[in-house]
Amino acid sequence: MDSKAVANGVSKVPAVTLLFWVIKIAATTLGETGGDAVSMSMELGYLVSTLIFAAIFIVAVVVQVRSPSFHPAIYWMTIIATTTVGTTLADLADRSLGIGYAGGSALLLVLLAASLGVWYRTMGSISVSSLHNTKAEIFYWVTIMFSQTLGTALGDWTAESEGLGYTGSAMIFGGLLAVVGALYFWPKISRTFLFWSAFILTRPLGAVVGDFLDKPVDKGGLALSRYSASATLLVCIVVLSLIFKQKEAETAH
Repeated sequence: MDSKAVANGVSKVPAVTLLFWVIKIAATTLGETGGDAVSMSMELGYLVSTLIFAAIFIVAVVVQVRSPSFHPAIYWMTIIATTTVGTTLADLADRSLGIGYAGGSALLLVLLAASLGVWYRTMGSISVSSLHNTKAEIFYWVTIMFSQTLGTALGDWTAESEGLGYTGSAMIFGGLLAVVGALYFWPKISRTFLFWSAFILTRPLGAVVGDFLDKPVDKGGLALSRYSASATLLVCIVVLSLIFKQKEAETAH
């Protein structure tokens, strides 16, 4: 991060508002339809698609970290990069490597917990208000990538392995998000805990909504084009970002 930005307490992530969560859910849904479009519709497979999206993710993170201030376009581009690579990476582990949805979810949960744990032990905080240097930013984006990948595996596990379907799974994850939202009004609950809980839960919600949009009708989906669904979601994200000004999050020292 730019040293002047750090000295002035400039945040490079958006304030956590209702708009943030709306765009986050749209971005995670886009990650599902976009990832499936490349791996399935283009028939590139999970490994090649993961390599492509991993390269995009690395470039996006470098651009975000090197940026001296908060830019909504750069931030959300990086979020979308994490959720697309998360989609194909989870599918690669669950399906191609034969780990299965439950095994993949368990493995990714461990990796996510380890990322948060190492981040906390190294930096002393996992709050988004403490992103004052490059090391903290790297932890932030690695943790997000693991959470996005975990969300895909969880969504597939509940919708397919557990037989809850896409709408049933969406209701479950939506209900859990509502609980997290209600807990926000209990002042004794850690805001950092609530943020990461909501951040993680929005991914499986987006995953099952994305699958609902593009999966065949006989599998409980709407059979919409993955390309048109992805394009529509991307336009929605861009329009929301342009119409509603997003402020950077407050920093803590």
